[in-house]
Amino acid sequence: QAQLVESGGGLVQAGGSLRLSCAASGRTSMSYAMGWFRQAPGKEREFVAVINWTGRSTYYADSVKGRFTISRDNAKDTVYLQMNSLKPEDTAVYYCAARRGSYVSAPQKPEEYDYWGQGTQVTVSS
Repeated sequence: QAQLVESGGGLVQAGGSLRLSCAASGRTSMSYAMGWFRQAPGKEREFVAVINWTGRSTYYADSVKGRFTISRDNAKDTVYLQMNSLKPEDTAVYYCAARRGSYVSAPQKPEEYDYWGQGTQVTVSS
């Protein structure tokens, strides 16, 4: 079982940047794909980005493509989400998630992931 802890959230003005981190512990020797999701008040949790175990394959939601970058450092058991050109509509609680094994199609649904962090708040002011 893996435990995930997010950090790096905060308040930023529109156009600014933040970098989120997700530190994994526990059975991190297993190959996990790592994803980021977000959930705004009153809305469903939505997919943001995913990266496979090797880091060679990434996939993004259209709403963040070109602005956000997902990466990972397996030596540190950490995945990152660099968020640039932030918009007020990016305001949400951001969650990282781990999925055991590899995938063919990028997993974009919450139920496709096995472990979740508790989330970190990102607020973008206009």
